[in-house]
Amino acid sequence: MNKIRKGDNVIVLTGRDKGKRGDVVGMDGERVLVAGINQVKKHTKPNPMQNQPGGILTKEMPIHISNISLFNARSGKADSVRIELREGKRLRVFKSNGEAVGV
Repeated sequence: MNKIRKGDNVIVLTGRDKGKRGDVVGMDGERVLVAGINQVKKHTKPNPMQNQPGGILTKEMPIHISNISLFNARSGKADSVRIELREGKRLRVFKSNGEAVGV
């Protein structure tokens, strides 16, 4: 069970976007795509066959999963997560206060 999932609110721990928050848009192994984080400029040529104009596009690039952490809204800080068995179900639980994630 992954500790970070699509749709989670995360905070960036390291890098040029340190301290910024965003929602997880997609995951690919150990790489995570977070909305509004790690934006880069990409220069593209026009492609009339696909009706695509050229220019400079701003797009989001994936960030490594070790550089982000789940955001705990109650404490207002980044928090670690552990997996617990509660009532026969595996739940993600914040380590600081024992609350279930996303409940």
